[in-house]
Amino acid sequence: MNFKQRKELLYFAILASLKAGEEILNVYQSDDFEIQLKSDDSPLTIADQRAHKAIVSIIDELGIPVLSEEGEHSSYEERKLWKQCWIVDPLDGTKEFIKRNDEFTVNLALIDEGKPVSGVIYVPVYRRLYFADIELGAFRTDDIENWEDGLDKLIQASRQLPFEYNSDEIRVVGSRSHMNAETQSYFEELKKDNPEVKIIAKGSSLKLCMIAENEADIYPRFSPTMEWDIAAGHAIVSASGGKVLHIDSKTELTYNKEDLLNPSFMCKR
Repeated sequence: MNFKQRKELLYFAILASLKAGEEILNVYQSDDFEIQLKSDDSPLTIADQRAHKAIVSIIDELGIPVLSEEGEHSSYEERKLWKQCWIVDPLDGTKEFIKRNDEFTVNLALIDEGKPVSGVIYVPVYRRLYFADIELGAFRTDDIENWEDGLDKLIQASRQLPFEYNSDEIRVVGSRSHMNAETQSYFEELKKDNPEVKIIAKGSSLKLCMIAENEADIYPRFSPTMEWDIAAGHAIVSASGGKVLHIDSKTELTYNKEDLLNPSFMCKR
């Protein structure tokens, strides 16, 4: 897939994320989220479902298969034949959504031969958009609700990532709702060797956005995540010059695997 094709697809992904964000906010500003529990006891709301429909209505016609948290999951026998696919989390951070702490996102990633080559993360409450391509770079746009002027003008209206930062302080970001003993232990060991360590708690894929922005230096993840939780953020981090590495092998994470569960990983600048 060439750069021109990816740029066109990235723009459609941006439009899909904005449409999904609109659907999410309509529910968020209501009194009833219609919360259900999935088979793994994770929560599902009507916002997740409406966001999924909004995204699929835009990207389903682009000729690339979609692997969405809230959609039908094809067998690996079928998926392993896909050269490209979308990996989508229509509402990442459902627990944050239910808590009403505003830290939830819409995630779309374009995967090419297992590698996240383009990504979009939209933060509906803040109207903040992150988007990236491996050749284009990574960008952030604020105060956006819809956009009809094409990708090139959007890039002109955006700030390129990473931002500048100069300090000896080590900024480590961890999950607000999924902290575990292994992560706490990592934090404590880091503090022993580095007197200036700042621990930041953040929900959803915003942790990966902080690495891409250079608002954090390290994001260690030892508790379980699925591919759709981090694929878009991985694309944005990579395009900003960062890495998302297997905690043991130190190799880049790959996607559309037989097992959609991610290994433990380290995201860093």
